[in-house]
Amino acid sequence: MTNELKSRSKWSTALVSLFGGPFAGFLWIGSGKWAVISLVAIGVAGFAICYIGFPVLPGIDLSGLANLSSIGIAILSAVLVVPFAHRFKPDKWYSHGLSVLVLAFLASSLAAFAIRSFLFQPFSIPASSMVPTLEVGDYLFASKFAYGYSRYSVPFGLLPIEGRTFGTAPALGDVAVFRRPSDPGTDYIKRIVGLPGDKVQMIDGVLHLNDQAVKLEETGSYSSDEIRSAKVQRETLPNGVSYSVLDMIDGSMGDNTQPVVVPAGRYFMLGDNRDSSADSRFDMGTIPYENLVGKGARLFWNSRGIDYFSRQTLDGQSK
Repeated sequence: MTNELKSRSKWSTALVSLFGGPFAGFLWIGSGKWAVISLVAIGVAGFAICYIGFPVLPGIDLSGLANLSSIGIAILSAVLVVPFAHRFKPDKWYSHGLSVLVLAFLASSLAAFAIRSFLFQPFSIPASSMVPTLEVGDYLFASKFAYGYSRYSVPFGLLPIEGRTFGTAPALGDVAVFRRPSDPGTDYIKRIVGLPGDKVQMIDGVLHLNDQAVKLEETGSYSSDEIRSAKVQRETLPNGVSYSVLDMIDGSMGDNTQPVVVPAGRYFMLGDNRDSSADSRFDMGTIPYENLVGKGARLFWNSRGIDYFSRQTLDGQSK
C-alpha cells in the first residue's frame, strides 16, 4: 500500500478526538508525529496551569473544574484534529481501531505513572493537622525528586532499592510527605522541625531546638467550620524559614514534651496545628530518611480561597 493521502471521515475523527484526546485523534489519521507533539504539549500545558494554581470559583469545586476542563479539552481536541482528517495515511499500522485505543491508553498511563513517580505527585489534604498552611480540601504538588528516590517514591514499591538514590538532605521547615514505619501504606504530611543530631523539645507550647527557644510571635486569630477559635503565631526557625502555626488550647498534651535527640538518618515532624496533630511528639516518633515520599512544592487548589496568591508557595517565605 502506498503513502497516498486519503480522507478519514470527519465524524469518526471528531468522535475519536473527543473521547481519546488529540493523541488518539492524530493516531486515527495516521499522524504519529503530531500525536506525540500533542501529547507532550497538553501534558506540559496542563502541569503548568496546575503549578501556577487555580483561583477558587464560586460554586465550583476541584472535581467540577476538572470536569469542565475535560469537556474543554475534548472540544479543543476535535477542533484541532478534524481539519487534518483529509490527510489520512492508511499505511500506518497505528491508525487502525484497536491500535489507536491500545496506544492511547498506554501512552497516557505511562506518562501519568512517570510524572507521579519521578517528578510531581498531587496530594489532597483530608485533615486539619497542617492548618493554617494547608486547609482541609486543599491540593498540592509534592516534588518527588527533591529528596531523591526510595521504594516509597514509586507506587506499589516498584523501585527495588534500599535507602535513597540521588538523595538530597531535607532542610528545616520543609513541608514533607512521608510514610510512617508502622503504617507504610498511608501518606502523611507534616513539617520538618528537627534534623539528625538536633535536640527537640516543646516547653509551654514553644518549640525548642538545641536548648534554644524558636522565635514565636502572635499575629492574629483563626476560625473555621472545624476550629472555633485559635491563636495564630509566627514561628521562625534558626535557618530563617518562617510560617504560621495554630495554638488552640493552652497546656495541651503536646505543649510540654521530653527532649528528643533526633537519631542519624531520621527527622522530627510537627503539624502546624499544634493542638490537633499526631506527629513526632507522640507515637509516630521520628521518621527515617528512606520513608520520605516528597517535598511539598506547590499548592494548586485552595479550598477556601483565603489569601490565594500568597498561599501558593510552601517554603514558608512568602506568607
